[in-house]
Amino acid sequence: MQASPIRIPTASNDIDWDFCFRMSQQTKIPAHQQTDKLYHTGGCGESEEETKAKEEEKAIDCMSHPKEKLAQSQKKVAQLIKEKMNTQANKELIRCAILSRIIFGDHHWKCAQALTNLAYGYLTLRGLPVQAKKHAVSAKNTLLTWKANTTSDKEKEEILEALVMLYYTLGVAWLLQNRGREAYFNLQKAERNMKELKELYEGGVCELQVSEKDLTLALGRASLAIHRLNLALTYFEKAIGDVIAAKGDRTSDLISLYEETAQMEQLRRNHNQAIQYLQQAHSICVSLFTEVSPKTAETSALLAKAYAMSGEAQHRDAVETYFIKSINAYRATLGSEDFETLSTTEEFCKWLVQNGEKQEK
Repeated sequence: MQASPIRIPTASNDIDWDFCFRMSQQTKIPAHQQTDKLYHTGGCGESEEETKAKEEEKAIDCMSHPKEKLAQSQKKVAQLIKEKMNTQANKELIRCAILSRIIFGDHHWKCAQALTNLAYGYLTLRGLPVQAKKHAVSAKNTLLTWKANTTSDKEKEEILEALVMLYYTLGVAWLLQNRGREAYFNLQKAERNMKELKELYEGGVCELQVSEKDLTLALGRASLAIHRLNLALTYFEKAIGDVIAAKGDRTSDLISLYEETAQMEQLRRNHNQAIQYLQQAHSICVSLFTEVSPKTAETSALLAKAYAMSGEAQHRDAVETYFIKSINAYRATLGSEDFETLSTTEEFCKWLVQNGEKQEK
């Protein structure tokens, strides 16, 4: 099978990659081990077939070491991520990419898959979109070529999973760089590959590193970035529905979703709908973290501002109530001199002045 070669990019500021690449040279099979006795056919009474069999066996033995190293590194990545040791996990992903290149070669989809994992790691573990894009772009052509030519369903599944991760990584990386159009374009490709993967799994998909909720949420944010508010709202509502179906309606995962959806409703000037979303977020915070917590203080402040943005006279008492709740919770948990306490107090004072009232001392 012909495939486009992967050029593993290096950058002067990518110290981790350069370091691990140099270390990987020690793993390569020495040339003399690969060629020893390759042309030796006499002196031992061995047949040509016996000699060939021994050479093949020796080649397999030589490759077992990097394969073992790769398996060890893959296990180590999972453990480091679990322990939230993100920088170390990213270094292991670099090692996995280099070992995959040694074992499978530049042209193999498994090498491209390892680069895709590395790109995703740079994005999610390190928050480095530039490095993430470099490695994702390096893997793309090889994965697309193998996808078009593969005949094995199992192989196609893994390639599709890698493509979902690759396009998700590219999409979010562009989004972090405020390039909404490019982000939306790549995230749509991730969505199409996710759909194809579902069809291959006959409707159900095993657990993927990029969940359907993550992809839907990213599409919503990209839609917002290109000012397609109605489309963004559709994606966010779908993400909310997916979370409720999976984890129930009192999970902490819903808090940020409700807050972002409320922001979109405010942009659409649907202030009452925005207030309803923030009330749901606030209710979850109170039930999970109690009234006196930084997270509840944050949602109280957002609620106060949402009521204020409505401009309706009947909401004035609610504005004051939620600002005071927020300030008191921040003072109790973070202290009177904390930035959040001071900034929320300042916003409350501005609102009081705008409404012709004096701050009570």
